[in-house]
Amino acid sequence: MGRGRLRIYLGAAPGVGKTFAMLGEGKRRAERGTDVVAAFVETHGRVHTADQVEGLEVVPRRTMTHRGADFTEMDLDAVLARRPAVALVDELAHTNVPGSRHDKRWQDVEELLDAGIDVISTVNIQHLESLGDAVEGITGVRQQETVPDEVVRRADQIELVDMAPEALRRRLAHGNVYAPEKIDAALAHYFRPGNLTALRELALLWVADRVDEYLQRYRAENHIASTWQARERIVVGLTGGPEGRTLIRRAARIAAKGSGSEILAVYVSRSDGLTSASPKELTVQRGLVEDLGGTFHHVLGDNAAEALLDFARGVNATQIVLGSSRRKPWQWIFGPGVGATVAREAGDIDVHIVTHEQVARGRVRPIRRIANLGLPRTVAGWLVGVGGPLLLTWLLGYFPDTSSNHTEMLLYLGLTVGAALLGGLFPALASAAVGSLLINWFYTPPLHTLTISSVQNIIAVAVFLAVALSVAYVVDLAARRTAEAARSRAEAETLSFLASTVLGGNSGLPALLERVRETFQMESVVMLERPDEFTPWRTAGCLGPNPVSRPEDADVDVPVGDHLALALSGRVLPAGDRRVLVAFAAQAAVLLEKRRLEEEAAEARRLAEGNRIRTALLAAVSHDLRTPLAGIKASVTSLRSDDVAWEPEDEAELLAGIEAGADRLDHLIGNLLDMSRLQTGTVVPIVREIDLDEVVPLALLGVASDAVRTEIPETLPMISADPGLLERALGNVIENAVKYNAGNRAGADGGTCRVAVSASELNGRVEVRVADHGPGIPDEAKDRVFEPFQRYGDAPRGAGVGLGLAVARGFVEATGGTLTAEDTPGGGLTMVFTLPCAAAAVAVVPPLTHPALTPERQQLT
Repeated sequence: MGRGRLRIYLGAAPGVGKTFAMLGEGKRRAERGTDVVAAFVETHGRVHTADQVEGLEVVPRRTMTHRGADFTEMDLDAVLARRPAVALVDELAHTNVPGSRHDKRWQDVEELLDAGIDVISTVNIQHLESLGDAVEGITGVRQQETVPDEVVRRADQIELVDMAPEALRRRLAHGNVYAPEKIDAALAHYFRPGNLTALRELALLWVADRVDEYLQRYRAENHIASTWQARERIVVGLTGGPEGRTLIRRAARIAAKGSGSEILAVYVSRSDGLTSASPKELTVQRGLVEDLGGTFHHVLGDNAAEALLDFARGVNATQIVLGSSRRKPWQWIFGPGVGATVAREAGDIDVHIVTHEQVARGRVRPIRRIANLGLPRTVAGWLVGVGGPLLLTWLLGYFPDTSSNHTEMLLYLGLTVGAALLGGLFPALASAAVGSLLINWFYTPPLHTLTISSVQNIIAVAVFLAVALSVAYVVDLAARRTAEAARSRAEAETLSFLASTVLGGNSGLPALLERVRETFQMESVVMLERPDEFTPWRTAGCLGPNPVSRPEDADVDVPVGDHLALALSGRVLPAGDRRVLVAFAAQAAVLLEKRRLEEEAAEARRLAEGNRIRTALLAAVSHDLRTPLAGIKASVTSLRSDDVAWEPEDEAELLAGIEAGADRLDHLIGNLLDMSRLQTGTVVPIVREIDLDEVVPLALLGVASDAVRTEIPETLPMISADPGLLERALGNVIENAVKYNAGNRAGADGGTCRVAVSASELNGRVEVRVADHGPGIPDEAKDRVFEPFQRYGDAPRGAGVGLGLAVARGFVEATGGTLTAEDTPGGGLTMVFTLPCAAAAVAVVPPLTHPALTPERQQLT
């Protein structure tokens, strides 16, 4: 049984028609005979959406009770038991009611896919985890419900449901999205044209990136080398010279003319040594590229033009930007140059040749020749070495005979030197052999024989042959040394880029594998590891299509110790490249070890924090919890005593003491449990629109009515919060303020100073202030009071375990608010709650499918 396929309808904002499109696709498949069920569909009261559900089989929802209220969720077990071919599951980023099998609906969808069921789902762009900061910057509100980008990326199909901002606002105004009482607030806040346009651009760009990934994978799988101009991708060819900055800026201007264009700067490190790259200049250009939103790439290639074109075709580039040649006029005799070659062979890729200040000024360093002379020079060397002596002999036949053959020897020696310079050792050896034979035959008596009668002539021919062989050997040796130095310089440049990548912080394993693939022009790179030699290899990281699962299956494998191996597929590398590859493999092993150490360090920090909390908890249990228990025990023992006849007033006082001790114990244990849930991340807020008048009176229960003065304006807007969590947070803060308030200080009116609870609206937020006139705390301690088990100043041991403010801040931040401490004018401390207005968050948190919870029933999960 294979894994099911996932199709996602992605929208830029609520109301664009994602659910409508999902239902339409489901009905089309059902009409074609596919077994389709509606596993979970949320209509939000929209009539047209509800009409689309008709005709589809609907799996009944499961009813769950949470905090005293009933909720309905997708019945995952019922869908799995039904086993349809296709399941329609709305709202992929939805948070399930606590007590469900999974915390998130996308996890339910993953289980359906693993069971072989195809799923069609919906999600808005603001729910993607990576875009949380961007959406908050646009709308001003942080999205609470998110889904990991990787879940959406893995979808087999992603379809964008698009709608122009003006059309969406008209839909909203006509009542097709929200209830009438929410329309004005939504149009004035979240659904402003600017917000919708920005979110629409986010959605379009995100989908464009995913489409580009699919396109690159398809081209790689089908070995397509031609350019498909689906997206402007501009490659900038760099030589390491100062003109690179001009080229990068020019490419940025070209990219700015089209939205979504991409810049890729490429430096080709040539193993033949024909390079004058400055590492310092390349570092500057790399920073400039990244500042302009592009990427920097470093590749190896014996032929700069060919390597640049291979890279451009590999990334499906549409344009190449090159600088005009820095060659001086006389240097054009060595060939057309990289720019002319790229322009001639680019095919359907546009090539821009950009002028700059370094044109025709020559390279920074002189060009050095190498041993790899290429086919044209090798052929020329053989022609000069073999054909040259024959041609020279024919030409010398037109000149009168001379009494000495010294001139002829010098001419033949010149041809041998020329053959060595052009073709290397073997053409020079051939020239020396042919030349010595011709000299002996035509110019050494007796003529036209290989016999030499004069000792002087024997010495002359021997010296000629020795000099010719020596010159050929020295020329070839110099060429080989030059090639080795050039190769070492190329390796050093590659290792320098590797070091700069590590020191620059871009040292993740995927980034390193990408660097390996680009540098050595491979199809795929994979890092394999295994705990021992008897265990199969497993993938620690890979890049590229069709990675191998064993080192022996790769074209190149580099072992790192006994349990790690770097495997590359694409081509066989020469021994020189393998030396550099060993450095990459060693760095990959270091990164793996670093990742493990970071995980162990995080686990150690978690354990240390747990130990600290456990130590503090033991201290709290040893004293603060024992105090109320001791009081209860003493009162109960007194009441059970048969030796004393208690008066009704005394008995009532003892019973009141028992009740007070039990309440205090319940409060302490409640705070401990709350902090435990915050530490483990199991507090799941259910946010809805509420009025502060619903929460503040409940938070004041248990506090003396004359100890707190409240000022809550009736015109205050609704807020977006979890009523139960907010009530607990307010209650803890108010109780703390009453405890430390100087109740015996006279106020301005002659009465007793009381804790003041006030609220006001400010920039789309509601501020709730709890002010007391107690001793206050200094500025440096204002943050520490929110840490667990912290009590400031001379608080008595029986005043609590120091968790009230920590729990309060945790609850407020869980619902998207903040809690800070300020000084009270005239002395004391003011706790400031900052909560989002419901009008500002109405479209970021879509209407919940759960029935509203009463604050009395709100409890912690």
